[in-house]
Amino acid sequence: MKTYLNILKASAGLFCATATYLLSTNIPVQAAETVVLRYGILSESISVKELQQIAETGKIQGHYKKYTNRLPVEKRQVLLETLRTKYPINFVTLSQVLYTPGGSAILKDLSKVTLHSESGGMQALRAALVRGAKNREGLSIISFIDAYPGEQLEIDVEKASKAFNQLDLAYKQTQQFMDAIAPRLSTVNNSQFSSNIDPTQPGNAVVNVLKLNLKDEKRSSRLVPVDIYFPKASTAKSVVVLSHGFSSNKSDMVYIAKHLASHGYVVAAVEHTGSNRNYQINWTKKDGIISLMKPQEFLERPRDLSFVLDKLTELNKQPNHQLFGQVSTDNVTAIGHSFGGGTALAIAGGEMQIDYLKSYCRNLPASTNSSEWLQCIAQDLPEKKYQLRDNRVKQVIALNPTTSLMFGETGLEKVQIPTLMLASSADKTTPALTEQVISFNKIPSPKWLVGIVGATHGSVKEPASTAGRESQNKSEVVGEKAADIRKYIQGITLAFVSKNNSPSYQAFLTPEYAVDASTKTFPIRLVREIPADVMKLVYQVVGENK
Repeated sequence: MKTYLNILKASAGLFCATATYLLSTNIPVQAAETVVLRYGILSESISVKELQQIAETGKIQGHYKKYTNRLPVEKRQVLLETLRTKYPINFVTLSQVLYTPGGSAILKDLSKVTLHSESGGMQALRAALVRGAKNREGLSIISFIDAYPGEQLEIDVEKASKAFNQLDLAYKQTQQFMDAIAPRLSTVNNSQFSSNIDPTQPGNAVVNVLKLNLKDEKRSSRLVPVDIYFPKASTAKSVVVLSHGFSSNKSDMVYIAKHLASHGYVVAAVEHTGSNRNYQINWTKKDGIISLMKPQEFLERPRDLSFVLDKLTELNKQPNHQLFGQVSTDNVTAIGHSFGGGTALAIAGGEMQIDYLKSYCRNLPASTNSSEWLQCIAQDLPEKKYQLRDNRVKQVIALNPTTSLMFGETGLEKVQIPTLMLASSADKTTPALTEQVISFNKIPSPKWLVGIVGATHGSVKEPASTAGRESQNKSEVVGEKAADIRKYIQGITLAFVSKNNSPSYQAFLTPEYAVDASTKTFPIRLVREIPADVMKLVYQVVGENK
């Protein structure tokens, strides 16, 4: 049991653009000078400067004691704690989310706890949140008030605390779980691990690249660009299909494609044109978004992968084509990152359950968990359930996948093929506890859950893909900082894809290798199952914070 719990240390916590437009809007820059604090039926006017002093010292001076003395002792402590709490939310991430459907819920919740006489409405609240989050110590009620454009603001402290706490809830749940489980953990012993091969090293094959701009006439001429990475071989090789995340493209996992191709695989990096980089936040537009992804995209993405497999089968039969006799599509591995991880699980058999989406998204929590509002787009699909299983896909790798809502309560139980899932403890885009740990527990065996402590959402992506946008988010571990993480990803993906044909690779799908591959900065763990008592704690943490 200790071994399982130790492995879970990571597997449980396993756990784009800037805000230029927002911060340069024509909202008055004069911040509030006084604030009326409301706590229950009591209220008191106080200057922002004095409020900052109370938050810094934890002491209430002068006539304000009369106000706080009217509160029960426990509520006085809550008031002080609320004023002093810092929420380490990245201002770029927050500014992006506030221009999404999920952002509307955040602003709506916040509008209920603030009363003000100045005009500005939602735009003023949005500006105060982002400017407040730019504070060196993080967003707080004080920094929000200090950044609010206007002379006076009235705020319900008790409601404001709940609203602010909700913003980063899913990520905090992961950290809360880690704190709870840590005392029960011990170190996994990796002294028994040894191998005469290194799966992180490139293979001997020369990698060729074929760029195709395909068009699916059966789906209203949908464009499906794809880059094929392949070695010249005398026999047909198994295929791996790659699915990128939302607002990304087919170049996101180039290093994985080249690595697998150098070991003899044919890798198809597919671009989903209904959710690629054309679908991103643009601060030059009034509404902040170029165009909103359509619900149908949840269906088109898996169909893109199946369409590419159809085309590869055709090209394999054309004598004059360079892929003639090179491709075998009867034993495919699907690999996806983020939204692409959800896509990979869908084509692997995961059932999308729209009724569950509708019931949850009807009261979408106001949080910065963008994976939830993204999934809620699918609630407008007409059918209750969707099954997009492609039987040619025999195994699946889901890296930081989006899963918590789109598959409902039981949809992932229908994934009946070997599954490797990866989670990162510092992932705020697809938080590990809700998006991976709980979902992993629903998938039947055989399965593997890998956790990288300290990794973030973009850590597994090609450096060139993160240089333009995610690198602006200083909390993201990307580029050169994530080199060790990408090295491990190369090894574990090769081991997983090759495990049936080359039994020697199975040694790398073990807890011992995960620990052996760890670094001081990024401990890595692997688990095959999560013990029932640990899952009980998971649901307890999530339930207490709802």
